[in-house]
Parts: sequence; structure tokens; C-alpha cells
Amino acid sequence: MVNAVKVFKKTAPNGKITVYLGRRDFVDNTSSTEPVDGVVVVDNDYLHGRKVFATVAVTYRFGREEDEVMGLHFSKELQLTCQEIFPNTKKLNPTEVQDRLLKKLGGNAYPFAVSLPDNAPCSVQLHPGSEETAKPLGVIYELKVYVAESEEEKPHRRNSVTLAVRKVQYSPLEISKRQPSTLVSKNFTFSSGTLTMEVTLDKEVYYHGEQITPSVVITNSSKKTVKGMKCSIVQHVEVTMTNSQFTRQVASLQTNEGCPIQPGGRFQKTFHITPLASNKSRFGIALDGKVKDTDANLASSTVLREGKGPNDALGIVVSYSARVRLNCGALGGELVADLPLKLMHPGPGSGKNEHGDIVFEDFARLRRGVSVDNQL
Repeated sequence: MVNAVKVFKKTAPNGKITVYLGRRDFVDNTSSTEPVDGVVVVDNDYLHGRKVFATVAVTYRFGREEDEVMGLHFSKELQLTCQEIFPNTKKLNPTEVQDRLLKKLGGNAYPFAVSLPDNAPCSVQLHPGSEETAKPLGVIYELKVYVAESEEEKPHRRNSVTLAVRKVQYSPLEISKRQPSTLVSKNFTFSSGTLTMEVTLDKEVYYHGEQITPSVVITNSSKKTVKGMKCSIVQHVEVTMTNSQFTRQVASLQTNEGCPIQPGGRFQKTFHITPLASNKSRFGIALDGKVKDTDANLASSTVLREGKGPNDALGIVVSYSARVRLNCGALGGELVADLPLKLMHPGPGSGKNEHGDIVFEDFARLRRGVSVDNQL
């Protein structure tokens, strides 16, 4: 059996320039961001003294295109960087995949690595409410490689290649062993005593598709009765461009087990609940890919850099919490506990493909998870 490295390629309409990427996801590890790297193959006879440039642009769309009227725009496009990749005067140390591509593609192949600003936002897409919308909502990155006389020249579609890439964050390698917990209580008007609820999680970071298990301990020292309870995983979304915040419920479980909890009673229960992207049916739910993609996950939690606060974050900031509600009837109201957690992808494996062939795949659509797929 031989391991094969899958490499994505895309060719300009005129067929004179082709870009190869070994991965579509570029990782922000909160201290630095990996460069967007690959290999470009260009016909030297076609250049005629011109240069090859690479730009990375981010489109920040926070409203539907069909709602734009009377000059109102719900999107902003920013060019983060523009670099000359051929001829390249800077010395570049090729990665393993780049080195193998250079040996396979010949003398007209040139490696490149485009650096991204450290404060660039992570890739997130919002559910538009329907699948009929023209353009996706959220933060979308594009890598464009083109031939031009100078950096200021506007690229033409026939001699340029545009590829969708993503800036992602993975779960840190060293995960805290802390077990998050919160304790809330409620007093009732015209009634003595207190209703207390403690919620505990077995860990702070969960992976996509993993079961979350909040443990709940209810102590009813009041004269009210607990009639039911509900556990849900809530996604909190902050759109920094418009300074707006909203929440979406991505999984829920309601039960009357152990109820009613009478005055003086005590009850303990562990919920088993799994937030999945199959719950992506409401406007605004943050995903890590396009709505139509069957393998799109919920967006990962946004991890801020050390020394940075929530007000320093850019783009769309995503966080999660486990929320438990106790129903005490129409007059008693509710007791609600929110316990923050992180929902992320595990870090990519450290395995290397030192041998094997390279399999080329046309650049069709964005994929999640590990970008370099190993195939037997």
C-alpha cells in the first residue's frame, strides 16, 4: 500500500497559468498564522517580461445581497496582502509538499507563500435563512494568482486563478483539565427558601460531533415545585462589523424525569446532548462551510490571542454554552444557568507522507477538517 497526497489544482481560462495547493485550510494558532502556500506553473513565453502576483482578499458579507437597495451595501471586501511570487527575490524554504510538486512539475513551477495578517478574522459562514440567496453570508477568503505588469494593475479574468481558502483554528494541543461549573440560585417573592442548581461539565473543550454531558444537581429548599427541565447547547454569534449579537439553539433536550421536585427535594441528572450541523435550519447559525455542503460543521469557537479581549476580535466571533432551564410554573418563573464551553476541531495529525504518489484533484468546493487527505 502506498500513501498518496491529494493536491488541488486550478488553471486560468487561457491555460497559461496553473496553481496547486496541498491544503485549503490555513491555521491560526493564536500566536501566528500559517502562510497560504502552494506552487504556480506558468509558461515563460507567455509572461513577456510580466510578473506573477498573489493576493489574499477577505469578503465580509453581513446582509443578503437581495436586500441591498438605494445604494445600501451589506458587504465589505478588503485586500489583505499582495505579493510578487515570480520572480521572487526572497529566499523561500519549500514545504515537503511543495518540494515534491517542484520535482514533479518541472522547471516552470515556482513555490510561493503568502503571509496573512495576524489579526485577520477566521472563516465563518452564516445561514442565510434559505438556500436561494445569491452570495453566502459571513467571512470568506479568496486567493488570486494573476499575471500583470505591476502590482497596481487590475487582473484580467482570463489570466488569473481564484481559489477559495479558509483561515481556521484548531483545538490547542495542551487542553486544560479544569472541569467548568456554575452555581445559580433563585428566591421567590412572598415565599421563603431558595432553589439552587449546580451545572458541571467534565471538560472545557469538545470536538465537533462529540457528546456533551452537563451534570445537574438541583436542591429545592424553597416552597415552590420544579415541574420540568430543559438542557440546550446555545451558539452565541457576534458580528463585529455591525456590533450586533444574537444566539441560536443548536441542540436541545427536554425532560420531566424526576419531576415534580417537591419542596425539600434534591435531584441529580446527567444530560447527553450532541450539537450537530443538521440543526442548521435557522437564519444566522454559524457554519464552517457552505449551507449546501453536506459535510459542513457548526463553526468552531473563536479563540483569542493572549492579551487580547473580546473587543479586539474582528469578523464574526463564535462561542458556545450549555444552558439548563428549570420550569417552576407560571408564577414561579424559571431558573437558568449558562456554562461556557468550547467546540472545536482536533488539531491536524503530525503524520508525514514521505513516500507515495501525488494525486491531483480539480479545485471544486471547500472541504472541512484536515486539508491534505491521505488515501490508500
